[in-house]
Amino acid sequence: MRKFISYQESISKLKNISLPNLGFEKIPLQNSLDRVLFEDIIAKSNSPEFPTSALDGFAISAKDQQFEFIEIEEFDNPAGNLNQIPTLKPRKAIKTFTGSVMPKNSDTLIPIENVEVVGNKLYIKERVSIGFGVRPVGEIYKKNDVIISKNSKIGYAEIGVMASLNIVSPKVFIKPKVAILSTGSELLEIGEERTSSTQILSSNNYTLESLIIQNGAIPIQLGTVSDDRKKILEALNNAILSKAEIIVTTGGVSVGDYDFIDEVIKKLDFEIIVHGVKIKPGQHILIATHKKTSQILIALPGFAYSSTVTAILYVLPLIRKMLGLNFENEIIEAFLAEKFYKKSKKTEFTAGNLYSKDGKNFFDFQGKIVGTSAILTNMLNSANLLMTSETDGDLEKGTKVNILKIC
Repeated sequence: MRKFISYQESISKLKNISLPNLGFEKIPLQNSLDRVLFEDIIAKSNSPEFPTSALDGFAISAKDQQFEFIEIEEFDNPAGNLNQIPTLKPRKAIKTFTGSVMPKNSDTLIPIENVEVVGNKLYIKERVSIGFGVRPVGEIYKKNDVIISKNSKIGYAEIGVMASLNIVSPKVFIKPKVAILSTGSELLEIGEERTSSTQILSSNNYTLESLIIQNGAIPIQLGTVSDDRKKILEALNNAILSKAEIIVTTGGVSVGDYDFIDEVIKKLDFEIIVHGVKIKPGQHILIATHKKTSQILIALPGFAYSSTVTAILYVLPLIRKMLGLNFENEIIEAFLAEKFYKKSKKTEFTAGNLYSKDGKNFFDFQGKIVGTSAILTNMLNSANLLMTSETDGDLEKGTKVNILKIC
């Protein structure tokens, strides 16, 4: 007799599974977008290293603004002039450009629009405070500062900062590999022609592949296999040989006469950790680990909506953890914009629309079809998931609820 456990208990068991340490690889900076940093990025020097002009103008000593005029030196102070930093003399001004190192003895950069130049004389039309227009040493960061933390996902800003630090090849987490296998005699590969009205095109493996790529892992497509013990055994053995850290199957985990996943994995030396969770959709989900290779197998239901939701709940957290990211799915609070009718005494995940209005989050079900767990179209248009507990009943409009955020 299968024992169904709570959603919270299943997630606890999933979190306690020992995961392989994939280590890091060094990749070219320009290829590192969306990868996850394996180590802190630490500044090797101050930035800027010297007091630097923040705009075009004249380097002066602030106290000299009291005089009727200041004499302008005959030479300029261009940017990049590190080998010949000029020294400012009393009651003198040096024309200085954006990015230039400030002259020695200067403490202020007065903008061009604040002055009038007559010959070699500088007349102050509008005074500025001491230090104006000057970027101090270490304004951006100081030596030994952690600029970007380990486990950060690399975006455009991180790439720009690392380029400024002359980091050619950052260390990033190696991507985990996820093998995907869809089971079911009714399935056809896309491109195949139907010979029977009972046949359906396999979409689960492509949905899962996209989810896996989007979340930073490498998919290994193993295609589809019919509901045949021998063929499923062979396909799962190939999945083991693929050396994927995670193996994901869809279909064959329920209690029908042709649901063979449970039976087959026992022959392949897997230990079942979870089989049956009080959730909707996906109550027959199975999670197991291989006793020798430590590979994790997650057998998902065959219906498209069910397999997608359970992949979000159980596969993506493992991928994130292997990449050094947060294991838990993101949960945010929102207010129901319409009444919700609970369908079961399980933890339910219901697709809907999350939006903000007047500084508050709201959730509704506009455009979503009420029906079976086969309706993948409910995940279109950046859907998120209303999460209701085993003890919840129908919920009135305005109720504060938890939303599992996907987008």
